[in-house]
Amino acid sequence: MLLPAYNEAASLPKLLQKFHSLRRDYEDLKIVVVDDGSQDETAAIAESFSEVLDVKVIRHGENKGLGCAMMTGLQWICEKGTPNDVVVTMDADDTHDPNHIPAMLKKMNEGADVVIASRYQQGGEQVGLSQYRRLMSWGASTFLSVLFGLEGVKDYSSGYRAYRVGLLQQAFERFGSQFIEARGFDCMAEILLKLRPFRPQFAEVPLVLRYDRKAGPSKMPVLETVFQYLFLARKAARLDDRS
Repeated sequence: MLLPAYNEAASLPKLLQKFHSLRRDYEDLKIVVVDDGSQDETAAIAESFSEVLDVKVIRHGENKGLGCAMMTGLQWICEKGTPNDVVVTMDADDTHDPNHIPAMLKKMNEGADVVIASRYQQGGEQVGLSQYRRLMSWGASTFLSVLFGLEGVKDYSSGYRAYRVGLLQQAFERFGSQFIEARGFDCMAEILLKLRPFRPQFAEVPLVLRYDRKAGPSKMPVLETVFQYLFLARKAARLDDRS
């Protein structure tokens, strides 16, 4: 598990307690928390669970953004893991339910290389999210789908995913420090677009996003994120033209 976290002291204990229950079925469960310069007790709380969970905490000295936290965590996992391992990434704010993990792993066992917990699959739902945020997320995914049309992908911005570690290792070998260049929330779409050259098999499972469980306000700068997606799409299209 990879949990990028920034000021999640109020939410992280609830999420980690759910992993404690899940570990009964997944004895080899390991959790990596990347504390992205939190100003609260996020890192200390994560470390306090080390008595009941296999938790590794990596600290950024300052807030560098979601993209940097993902880069740090995935790089560490790829250095320590084997190609057949699976890493699941999810938000640390308790809006993602770990009970979706068995369905995601089932898809992996059926041959998928990347499985996305998707709000746009039948059975998916968003609870507690404003209509504005719903529209923005849907618009971003629709925009990227029209441009790039990754087979099997409807939700380009969901951070709740399972990846085969071997695929990520290939990406790091090819792109190095440029695998994840985006600092903001658009990094999730960038990861999918950077994986295209390896022709992975994508799949999705329905996600019930529980935004009503979020303890604090959203950290997403909405207007900035819109421009980030536009810049990402322009950059990815240029790369396609050169290839």
